[in-house]
Amino acid sequence: MERKALRILDANYNRAREALRTAEEYCRFVLEDQRLAGQAKNIRHQLSSIMSNWDAQQLISERDTASDVGRDLKIDSAQGRLCLADCFTAAVKRAGEALRVLAETAQIDSGTLSVQFEQLRFEIYALEKDVLQGLPRHRFHDVRLYVLIPALPQMADSQVLDIAGACAEGGADALQLRAVGIEDDRLFKLSKKFVSLCKAGRVLIIINNRADIAALTEADGLHLGRHDLPCSQAKKLLFRPALIGLSTHSENELRAAIDAGADYVGIGACFPSPTKPEVAVSGLDYVKKALALLKETSIGHVAIGGITAENLPTLLEAGVRAAAVSSAVCAAEDPRVACRQFKELLLQKNP
Repeated sequence: MERKALRILDANYNRAREALRTAEEYCRFVLEDQRLAGQAKNIRHQLSSIMSNWDAQQLISERDTASDVGRDLKIDSAQGRLCLADCFTAAVKRAGEALRVLAETAQIDSGTLSVQFEQLRFEIYALEKDVLQGLPRHRFHDVRLYVLIPALPQMADSQVLDIAGACAEGGADALQLRAVGIEDDRLFKLSKKFVSLCKAGRVLIIINNRADIAALTEADGLHLGRHDLPCSQAKKLLFRPALIGLSTHSENELRAAIDAGADYVGIGACFPSPTKPEVAVSGLDYVKKALALLKETSIGHVAIGGITAENLPTLLEAGVRAAAVSSAVCAAEDPRVACRQFKELLLQKNP
């Protein structure tokens, strides 16, 4: 093989390996996802295994960093890094580009090794997709106060939005628009305003039941009940990675939600609910069983059903990190104050 080709192999091997390490650390320390971290690590090890077909000392001997003409090249419009997710995205793009160069260059010496580099490149694409699809689940990890905003036919849209705005100002981390009996054209217009309001307040945006509305308004997620569209089908309708939440009322339903790929689950009803009086109370025993099952997964949870400021401490002692409320806040004289009270209780136990 030409000496210049060895230099290209060495440079792009280092570039790809460094990028994959960055991706692995993101999966490990930011997402805290053992499976994804292992996926990135495996790709890195496969890369090293392929490169072992060339003599390491010979590759290093061709390295000439001091006179590398690309050393001082700078691009004014280089991609910025605003968050750790940006670092991951840049890393996997860099790894993919390096592997493309390795595949092209390796053809000089071995078509078989070239194909192996190409296969690794597609594994990186798969890793990128898996991580990006998991980002909404990671974001839910920070949710403590989840408020369900009712939208009923007799309510003016302005009333719905005023309540949502007050909850966002009061410290709600996630808001779900729960519309009942509203025509589709009105619901779509209301949902667009709801999404805009939540984005401005940096609040996680969930639409109840309606995958089409969630997709068209670019909400952060969708919540589904036991008789709604299956989770796997709902995901096909969403245009970008989004949260899917599923309601569960028993251990069997919870196991089914885990198998279905839910990003978070509602567990309850914890207490009798004025919002849904027809739902049977699952009680504290189910909450404890659910938390034990979820501990072995990366799936988030939110306790739901009849939760008040008075009974919330009981749930927190059981290990609940996030609570969903509706009438306790939305029917309060001042939803802002009510949200602040709930948020303070939640943060005392789960800062």
